[in-house]
Amino acid sequence: MGNRVGPGAGASASGRGLVRRRRRRWVRITAFGVTGVLVAAGGVGWAVYAKLSGNITPDEAAAAELARYDRERPTSLVKDARNILLIGSDSREGTGNARYGRDSGTERSDTTILLHLSAGRDNATAVSIPRDLMVDLPACRRPDGSRSAPRFAMFNQAFQIGGSACTIRTVEKLTDVRVDHHVVVDFHGFKAMVDAVDGVEVCLRQPIDDRAAKLRLPAGRVTLNGEQALGYVRARKTLGDGSDTERMERQQRFLGALVNKVRSNDVLLNPAKLYPVLDAATSSLTTDPELASLRGLYALVRGLRDIPMEQVQFLTVPRESYAYDANRDQLVEPAARRLFERLRTDTPVVVKDNGPREGSYGDSYPGPFREPAVTVSPPPTFRGNTAAEDTCG
Repeated sequence: MGNRVGPGAGASASGRGLVRRRRRRWVRITAFGVTGVLVAAGGVGWAVYAKLSGNITPDEAAAAELARYDRERPTSLVKDARNILLIGSDSREGTGNARYGRDSGTERSDTTILLHLSAGRDNATAVSIPRDLMVDLPACRRPDGSRSAPRFAMFNQAFQIGGSACTIRTVEKLTDVRVDHHVVVDFHGFKAMVDAVDGVEVCLRQPIDDRAAKLRLPAGRVTLNGEQALGYVRARKTLGDGSDTERMERQQRFLGALVNKVRSNDVLLNPAKLYPVLDAATSSLTTDPELASLRGLYALVRGLRDIPMEQVQFLTVPRESYAYDANRDQLVEPAARRLFERLRTDTPVVVKDNGPREGSYGDSYPGPFREPAVTVSPPPTFRGNTAAEDTCG
């Protein structure tokens, strides 16, 4: 099965022999769905198990490229804590993907999420990284075997230049967080996953009529099928304020709704529904070799079904408009550094919907008997949401 991966630096948006991998590249929403369904995989017969495992494409080329730079990569600080990079490209190659636009050969990562799983599997934090964030890109191996020069550029160029391996190294350079695993999924895989759970309910505060996204929906609670869900999470100009930040927040809320749907007993305990979910989830994946089987995925996620929904959190890395181009982003410091430090040390992250952005600290207060004031600094609060929140709230 390893021959499915070509000579480049991992799952990539360009290069020869990569059509199969391109069909597995779009991770906007599916990763937590995989988490929910795999915990029930123990009862699947061997033939089905082998078939589902065979669906997953191992990213051997990325593993080889990362091994080349292993000495310069960050060190994992907390045993059993895991960081998984979820990567989605805007490639139009693959089954059903061409309808979303022309494949120009310059596809980039359209959505990237750094998912942190605590060592005790009592919380999970998903951090979106804006595609337009200005970052330092390392020298990376291109699909043709040549190497790029280091550069300062938009984050999503890492995937265009050097595929998943370059994206992982860029994230590690940016955050100093070791990426233990990675998953790449495509448009088709996302749609199949949503359809396999019979749609996902969202709450729309206003009707949607977006021709570009081929989406017309009424206001209120609506159950989206795969095609509608894809349009909903991709739409930008006609929804909200039109910003990529607003779109990432919408994607995060959809993720929470999908988590709830997949973890419901109606899916996990119904064999007729469970198999298509497993089939859709696994066939949409390109992963590092360690995860490229049901056994590998199950070993990672077996404890996740016990995480309370309020401890499954979503946020975007603290960012602001880039000083030299309002259409680009840059990190907000020291907020971003504090967030990355908490992920690196497996320290819980606190999020609050529509609350103050990172850096909300308590005030000094006098103790009894008017003793000298004591400064109390509670954990920083980041703007985000949890899977437990109602999308109509």
